[in-house]
Formats: sequence, structure tokens, C-alpha cells
Amino acid sequence: MSTSASKEVAFNVVEGEERTVWGTNDGTVSQGELSRKMSCASICSTDGGEEDDDDCGDNEDEKSRHVVLGPQLALKEQLEKDKDDESLRKWKEQLLAGADLSEVGENPDPVVKILSITIITPGRPDLELPIPLVPNAKGYAFALKDGSRYRLKFSFTVSNNIVSGLRYTNIVWKTGVRVENKKVMLGTFSPQKEPYTCELEEETTPAGFFARGSYSAKTKFVDDDGKCYLDRSYCFEIRKDWP
Repeated sequence: MSTSASKEVAFNVVEGEERTVWGTNDGTVSQGELSRKMSCASICSTDGGEEDDDDCGDNEDEKSRHVVLGPQLALKEQLEKDKDDESLRKWKEQLLAGADLSEVGENPDPVVKILSITIITPGRPDLELPIPLVPNAKGYAFALKDGSRYRLKFSFTVSNNIVSGLRYTNIVWKTGVRVENKKVMLGTFSPQKEPYTCELEEETTPAGFFARGSYSAKTKFVDDDGKCYLDRSYCFEIRKDWP
């Protein structure tokens, strides 16, 4: 599990926030520096009719700076193609140290399955959210107390091929106004049977009368090739007390 410094973050617009965590052979992740430019993901509409365009950068200058990635090859084809390049061979051997090559397919597309999203709050039981998110009788996927500290933990599997530049994005609205735009680079992961787990930095929910109430959100997991592995819209609640 990664370790990271605690910090308080109110729900506000965080333009271009990017952090990187890289996969290790034991299925956990640790923090590192962003070393690859993320490509533009698809534009999706929100329930309020606004475009979820901040995941891509909606101006032409930003789009022109994105790296155009070449065609993806099946993992077996990649290993065969680079067998005579010693530096590439050693890098791939290190990256694939925990991979089960017998499970690698001929299809070039990686398969990423998000198993769970867990909200960890000090002094309270972990809240593991089912995938897909299931709302309660009031239509909320979960509820948090205002001014409470929490962190998110993801569990996911990777199979068939290496997934490059997997990132998590989350956009939050309150009464139709966007109050958060978070982008976190998770990293590049090789296929393996055991799930990866990734824990983000600690944050604090906003506090006070005006911070309480209903929020809508859209969560996505996308890779560098623009392939989306999870895209879910949901509602949650911030309350004066824990439910």
C-alpha cells in the first residue's frame, strides 16, 4: 500500500491535478513522478447537460500537445518484436516479473476490471462500494460527515496485456455547479492474477451549513489509449452527522 502525506482538500476546482503511482510485483502501488503525457479521453455528458470536457483539455492548444500513440500490439508480439533489443528486453522483464504469461491472449487490448472502491475514514469501518454503485432508498451511493477525513482505495485486476497510463478522474457538482475536478495518474501495470490495490492521499470533506446536501459525480478509469474501463455517474450526500 502506498504511503502519502495527509492534506486537507475542500471540494473546489483542481485544474490539471495529476499524481502518479507505479505498480509493483506484490500488487501494491507506490508514488512516483509522471513521465508520460496523457492522451485525450472521450467527452461525456453529465446529468446537468454540461460536457465532461476537462478530462481531455478542451482547447486546441492542449489537444495539439497530446502524444499520438502508435498501434498497440499483443503482448506476445511485443516480446517477440523486441527480443534483440537488450535494454527493452530487460525493461519488459522487470515490468512483467509478476505476470502470468500463460494468461496472455493474442488480442492487443488490455483487460482492466475495477473490483471495488473503498472509502477509508479514521475511526470508522471501511465503506466498500459495490461495482456498479448501488444507491440507497434516497438515491445516494454513500454519505459522509462534513469536515471528516477520508481516503479512497481502489482494487483492480489487469489481464491480457500491459495497461499504460491508467488514470482515475472524478468530477463533482453541487446544484449544477462543478466543485471538483480531480485527475490522478495510477500508472502502468502488467497483467497478473492477483489484484492491484491503490490508495490515494487523504482528503477532508468540506464543512459547514452550505457544504451539506446532495452532490452528483462522475467517476472514470481511462488509459493512455483513451480506453475507458469504468464510467459511472452517481449521487452522494454530505451530512452534519454520520448516517
